[in-house]
Amino acid sequence: MLAKTETATFLDDLFDTGLLIETGVDGLYGRSGLFEAIGDGFQAMVTRYGAADEPEVVRFPPAMSRQVFEKSGYMKSFPQLAGTVHCFCGNPADHVSLLQTIEQGGDWTEGQKASEIVLTPAACYPLYPTAAKRGTLPDEGRLFDLMSYCFRHEPSQDPARQQFFRMREFVRMGTPEQVTEFRASWLERGQALIAELGLPFTVDVANDPFFGRTGKMLAVNQRDQRLKFELLIAIESEEKPTACLSFNYHQDHFGKTFGLTTEGGEVGHTACVGFGHERVILALLKHYGTNVDRWPASLRHSLGL
Repeated sequence: MLAKTETATFLDDLFDTGLLIETGVDGLYGRSGLFEAIGDGFQAMVTRYGAADEPEVVRFPPAMSRQVFEKSGYMKSFPQLAGTVHCFCGNPADHVSLLQTIEQGGDWTEGQKASEIVLTPAACYPLYPTAAKRGTLPDEGRLFDLMSYCFRHEPSQDPARQQFFRMREFVRMGTPEQVTEFRASWLERGQALIAELGLPFTVDVANDPFFGRTGKMLAVNQRDQRLKFELLIAIESEEKPTACLSFNYHQDHFGKTFGLTTEGGEVGHTACVGFGHERVILALLKHYGTNVDRWPASLRHSLGL
């Protein structure tokens, strides 16, 4: 048996207290009622901090069109994280062969075929073609409030790096000035929100986990242009804090890809702020302990616990 690391110890504590429920797959866990209650309180705070902007609330399922997914260009940058939905599409004879394969301990998944559905990698991905179908962006642009389960294939025993996790996002569409102002505003609001929770954090320029040699260049460009910032909180370790909030300026990437245009006929720009739902809950549990009854009364009040 491997020696436990600090991360595994925290994960074991979460299992032992029943806050997370083991499934036998790294990064795939059930959540207790208390875990969900903490999350509900956090999401209520996020809603409160964003209420003045009056965003349009939209909720998509944790899966999206494969056609839209391919069009987004996700596979060019993050093929290592993608998840597809495969299904049995055979006839009765194929079914018999499938059952025989299972009985013999063979790989029954070889008979599966890719469906028209892929797992959603980020809450905002299904939004862009939906918004584009509405036509030209109004003068004031558009602002959306999203939340969805997302999937990324990166199994780990770090409880803050789950394969299925929830992401809350506010997505701004409009002119470069509108979306950069939105991101700057949320850089301040996001820090104020986490400060209200009493969690120690830092904010730093960041990059997405682009794949391959070309990905290294994309990562450097993203950092040089300061297109992505992350709010970091120590969960796994003090040396490698975890990104719990991200503030992203996509420039005109999604505007060009899906045909978002402004009233002035320009390509629409987009930006988003993302909240890692489980990660913030885990940060609270790591910082204050897994016995929620011992948390500060003011914090419990803020979260409605």
